[in-house]
Amino acid sequence: MRAAVILAFGLTAAGCANGPLAVAPAQPPVAQSTGDEAIRPQARPGALSSAPKPPAGARTVEQFDTTSAQDRREAAKAPVQPAAEKALGETVASLGDPSKPGFWLETPLVSAATKGRVLNPTTGKSAQVDLLPIDGPASAGSRLSLAAMRLIEAPLTDLPTIQVFSGG
Repeated sequence: MRAAVILAFGLTAAGCANGPLAVAPAQPPVAQSTGDEAIRPQARPGALSSAPKPPAGARTVEQFDTTSAQDRREAAKAPVQPAAEKALGETVASLGDPSKPGFWLETPLVSAATKGRVLNPTTGKSAQVDLLPIDGPASAGSRLSLAAMRLIEAPLTDLPTIQVFSGG
């Protein structure tokens, strides 16, 4: 009797889709969405940066921020033609990929890569940046480079609301 129960259990388990004798599906399964992908903006290729990449063993903010003092002075300059700037709106910015050098903002506020400026209204500091498009609604957040966050004096662990301008 005991052998019959064990045999019946073994055959039942083998018939399950996840059992050891299960047949693989003919097509790969469709990835299940956790929901995060639908709301998280997706980066598009095309970053415009000349700063060197951080070293492989980078661990500190200074090691990750490879912009030079000259780069920071240039990025902090006021726009050449302030009247030519166009306000794109405000966005909540998180720290972007620290291993991606330069001054940039990945944002759904633009549809093509362009030059622009970000302003931290809390400090009054601004930075010239490359505006890089990402997928998502305009109300979705943006990702700001480490160098730009430092230049506008935004706390790296906060989610500051910044103003975004194109042109200039």
